[in-house]
Amino acid sequence: QVQLVESGGGLVQAGGSLRLSCAASRSIFSFNYMGWYRQAPGKQRELVASITSGGSTNVADSVKGRFTISRDNAKNTVYLQMNSLKPEDTAVYYCNARSSLGGYWGQGTQVTVSS
Repeated sequence: QVQLVESGGGLVQAGGSLRLSCAASRSIFSFNYMGWYRQAPGKQRELVASITSGGSTNVADSVKGRFTISRDNAKNTVYLQMNSLKPEDTAVYYCNARSSLGGYWGQGTQVTVSS
Protein backbone atom coordinates (compact mmCIF):
# COMPACT_ATOMS: atom_id res chain seq x y z
CA GLN A 1 0.00 0.00 0.00
CA VAL A 2 1.36 3.37 -1.03
CA GLN A 3 1.17 6.27 1.38
CA LEU A 4 1.38 9.91 0.38
CA VAL A 5 1.83 12.40 3.19
CA GLU A 6 1.32 16.08 2.52
CA SER A 7 2.70 18.83 4.71
CA GLY A 8 3.42 22.54 4.61
CA GLY A 9 -0.08 23.96 4.60
CA GLY A 10 -1.21 26.71 6.90
CA LEU A 11 -2.54 30.24 7.20
CA VAL A 12 -0.81 32.97 5.20
CA GLN A 13 -1.62 36.52 4.21
CA ALA A 14 -2.33 37.43 0.62
CA GLY A 15 0.91 37.89 -1.27
CA GLY A 16 2.74 35.39 0.90
CA SER A 17 4.31 32.06 0.05
CA LEU A 18 4.06 28.45 1.14
CA ARG A 19 5.80 25.28 0.04
CA LEU A 20 3.84 22.07 0.16
CA SER A 21 5.56 18.70 0.33
CA CYS A 22 4.27 15.28 -0.63
CA ALA A 23 6.37 12.45 0.73
CA ALA A 24 5.82 9.01 -0.77
CA SER A 25 6.33 5.72 1.05
CA ARG A 26 8.20 4.28 -1.90
CA SER A 27 10.40 5.50 -4.72
CA ILE A 28 8.65 8.09 -6.83
CA PHE A 29 10.41 6.60 -9.85
CA SER A 30 7.60 4.03 -9.75
CA PHE A 31 5.02 6.70 -10.52
CA ASN A 32 4.65 7.90 -14.09
CA TYR A 33 2.62 10.88 -12.90
CA MET A 34 2.37 12.96 -9.73
CA GLY A 35 0.16 15.95 -9.24
CA TRP A 36 -1.26 18.47 -6.84
CA TYR A 37 -5.00 19.04 -6.75
CA ARG A 38 -7.11 21.34 -4.63
CA GLN A 39 -10.69 21.48 -3.47
CA ALA A 40 -12.34 24.58 -2.10
CA PRO A 41 -15.60 24.39 -0.13
CA GLY A 42 -18.54 23.78 -2.45
CA LYS A 43 -16.31 23.27 -5.48
CA GLN A 44 -15.00 20.30 -7.41
CA ARG A 45 -11.46 19.08 -6.98
CA GLU A 46 -9.24 20.62 -9.63
CA LEU A 47 -5.76 20.03 -10.94
CA VAL A 48 -3.20 22.61 -9.84
CA ALA A 49 0.03 21.20 -11.23
CA SER A 50 1.52 17.91 -12.34
CA ILE A 51 4.87 16.40 -13.17
CA THR A 52 5.71 13.24 -15.08
CA SER A 53 8.49 10.77 -14.44
CA GLY A 54 10.30 12.38 -17.33
CA GLY A 55 10.11 15.78 -15.68
CA SER A 56 7.45 17.38 -17.87
CA THR A 57 5.27 19.77 -15.93
CA ASN A 58 1.80 21.17 -16.37
CA VAL A 59 0.38 24.08 -14.39
CA ALA A 60 -3.20 25.33 -14.30
CA ASP A 61 -3.78 28.70 -15.90
CA SER A 62 -5.13 30.08 -12.62
CA VAL A 63 -1.76 29.60 -10.90
CA LYS A 64 0.64 29.90 -13.81
CA GLY A 65 3.54 32.17 -12.99
CA ARG A 66 2.88 31.83 -9.25
CA PHE A 67 3.10 28.09 -8.50
CA THR A 68 5.89 25.69 -9.38
CA ILE A 69 5.94 21.90 -9.07
CA SER A 70 9.18 20.02 -8.61
CA ARG A 71 10.44 16.65 -7.43
CA ASP A 72 13.36 15.36 -5.39
CA ASN A 73 13.85 11.74 -6.36
CA ALA A 74 16.38 11.10 -3.61
CA LYS A 75 13.82 12.15 -0.97
CA ASN A 76 10.83 10.56 -2.72
CA THR A 77 9.12 13.92 -2.43
CA VAL A 78 7.21 16.24 -4.72
CA TYR A 79 6.90 19.92 -3.89
CA LEU A 80 4.51 22.70 -4.75
CA GLN A 81 6.02 26.14 -4.31
CA MET A 82 3.24 28.70 -4.04
CA ASN A 83 4.08 32.38 -4.34
CA SER A 84 1.92 35.51 -4.51
CA LEU A 85 -0.92 33.66 -2.84
CA LYS A 86 -4.45 34.96 -3.23
CA PRO A 87 -7.57 34.39 -1.11
CA GLU A 88 -9.01 32.34 -3.96
CA ASP A 89 -6.15 29.86 -3.49
CA THR A 90 -7.74 28.82 -0.19
CA ALA A 91 -8.49 25.10 -0.36
CA VAL A 92 -7.45 21.67 0.78
CA TYR A 93 -4.50 20.60 -1.35
CA TYR A 94 -4.10 16.93 -2.23
CA CYS A 95 -1.21 14.98 -3.63
CA ASN A 96 -1.91 12.35 -6.29
CA ALA A 97 0.35 9.67 -7.70
CA ARG A 98 -0.30 7.24 -10.54
CA SER A 99 1.45 4.10 -11.67
CA SER A 100 0.54 1.13 -13.82
CA LEU A 101 -0.89 -0.47 -10.67
CA GLY A 102 -3.27 2.33 -9.82
CA GLY A 103 -3.70 5.79 -8.37
CA TYR A 104 -3.19 7.07 -4.85
CA TRP A 105 -4.22 10.13 -2.85
CA GLY A 106 -2.85 11.79 0.22
CA GLN A 107 -5.01 12.98 3.09
CA GLY A 108 -4.73 16.63 2.12
CA THR A 109 -3.35 19.76 3.72
CA GLN A 110 -5.30 22.95 4.34
CA VAL A 111 -4.11 26.21 2.82
CA THR A 112 -5.88 29.36 3.94
CA VAL A 113 -5.02 32.75 2.45
CA SER A 114 -6.33 35.79 4.29
CA SER A 115 -7.01 39.10 2.56
